Amino acid sequence: MKNLTDFPITKRWPPVNPSHIQLYSLTTPNGVKASIALEEIGLPYDAHLVNFGDGDQMTPEFLSLNPNNKIPAIIDPDGPGGKPLALFESGVILIYLAEKTGKLLSADPAKRYETLQWLMWQMGGVGPMFGQLGYFVKFAGKDIEDPRPRQRYIDESERLLAVLDQRLEGREFVMDDYSIADIAIFPWLRALRDFYQAGALVDWDDLANIDAYLERCLARPAVQRGLVNPARP
Repeated sequence: MKNLTDFPITKRWPPVNPSHIQLYSLTTPNGVKASIALEEIGLPYDAHLVNFGDGDQMTPEFLSLNPNNKIPAIIDPDGPGGKPLALFESGVILIYLAEKTGKLLSADPAKRYETLQWLMWQMGGVGPMFGQLGYFVKFAGKDIEDPRPRQRYIDESERLLAVLDQRLEGREFVMDDYSIADIAIFPWLRALRDFYQAGALVDWDDLANIDAYLERCLARPAVQRGLVNPARP
């Protein structure tokens, strides 16, 4: 597609600033990864709310951008070669934004791959496991009488937290500097502690480094802006 208006999604969510990155999202742990990265990097963007309560994610317009009906998704009108680029999957969006700007991802090959290693660790482990734990303690899963599924996700979440806690020993962030790995990880820590209120289940208070790490990330002004974009009605 040559122009932003060629994308069907722009009919349902018209661009406010057609030269800006268009973000289609919701303030979930995955959704805020994109808005936080955009705020940290300083790229201008239009934030469009995809309201799951209204079924926005299942509309033909949204599915034309992401057939997997998940958020976040973006369109960059100034993609590679100056042509618009549409992307979904939060991890890929983080990598793209970092490589587009040279920020939040080291140019040193070894450090770059190490950062991506921790990003993939979040994508493959923390997100799915914490999300399932949330289902069993906060949502419909809490009414399931069989305790084994719930305990499986408690145990696995506790194990993953221990891995991260060990990594953070003597460190402020996952890498030497704040990076897309942190942006991927800490929103899920926030969800686990504050939204799911599952800290006691995973022995949060016994972890030496996790709580302070989360507070360091949350204290960043760009994070605070990204956590509320797109704004809910």
